[in-house]
Amino acid sequence: MRVLRTGVSTVAPHPSHRPAGEAAWLDTILKGDCVAALEKLPAKSVDLVFADPPYNLQLGGDLHRPDQSKVDACDDHWDQFESFEAYDAFTRAWLLAVRRVMKDDGSIYVIGSYHNIFRVGAILQDLGFWIMNDIVWLKSNPMPNFRGKRFTNAHETIIWATKSKESKPTFNYDALKVFNDDLQMRSDWHLPLCTGSERLKDDAGQKVHPTQKPESLLYRVLTASSQPGDIVLDPFFGTGTTGAVAKKLGRHFVGVEREQDYIDAATARIEAIEAGSGVSLEMQKGKRAEKRIPFGTLLESGLLEPGTELSCAKGKHLAIVRADGSLKSGDHTGSIHKVGALVQGQEACNGWTFWHVKKGRSRSPIDELRKEIRSRLQA
Repeated sequence: MRVLRTGVSTVAPHPSHRPAGEAAWLDTILKGDCVAALEKLPAKSVDLVFADPPYNLQLGGDLHRPDQSKVDACDDHWDQFESFEAYDAFTRAWLLAVRRVMKDDGSIYVIGSYHNIFRVGAILQDLGFWIMNDIVWLKSNPMPNFRGKRFTNAHETIIWATKSKESKPTFNYDALKVFNDDLQMRSDWHLPLCTGSERLKDDAGQKVHPTQKPESLLYRVLTASSQPGDIVLDPFFGTGTTGAVAKKLGRHFVGVEREQDYIDAATARIEAIEAGSGVSLEMQKGKRAEKRIPFGTLLESGLLEPGTELSCAKGKHLAIVRADGSLKSGDHTGSIHKVGALVQGQEACNGWTFWHVKKGRSRSPIDELRKEIRSRLQA
């Protein structure tokens, strides 16, 4: 690691294309307070934010197991606030700083526990963010409740929000469905805590960071709401889980962190990762993500001629293609969708799959011709 005069720690170069003029801060860790550090970033420059802010746990005294060994809980100075009012002011300040650097169609994921997530959610809404979902991270191996005075805390809550109600965020629905064995991805995520070899430890065998998140959690967040080459911001970078996963998935990252020990651990961790690239980073896309091809394009390209007869799959309904891309079937005229619906007596119809063109002795959906156009455009 080398520390620049600007207080930026750099890690291994990223293989993806860097946006022109922005290379100085991409794939770096900005040292300092997140509000001040984010002033170094251009406005509307970040595609996705993952924020794991202090939880303000309000711990009262040491916690011990039944065998009287002390639990290594989060009692660091950065998680301590004088009052709820102080925590709210802190939350409002960093959310405003993040909001400035988010693109208009960007997303933010904020994780927290019952100690803070409801206050964070209210402030998100007060500042104009639009909540898309709350996600429950169900821990398969939660820490037991040693005092026996309340339920075992076995989950954390993640709020997914956009910059405004009008935002059109990235949401890789089809990729997530494939990821989940062709089932829709639900908002309850069953994932284990960060343990074993993934948990960073110091020379004394102690955890480097008390609340290190598992890479599986960030893998799912980045898969859901980003594309290869996108820029992912983590304003509470810690030991770099966001940066590590971003590098694996071919995303750029920028982190903000105050503690030098965490920066050192994160830098070494990310430098050791082999960056993803090429076809391995491609994501499953559904029809909604495909380029729109008007029916008239088939005429312009010569794949259909005016006067061509179309039919339904069984040949029961017939229509003639007109020069302007409309169809005529008896007294019905209009688009492929409108005429398809009218001849069936239905309110709607997907004309691309309903209408067929004769090829030899068989009939083929005109959607096959649309696919041919898309192939030409991609070549």
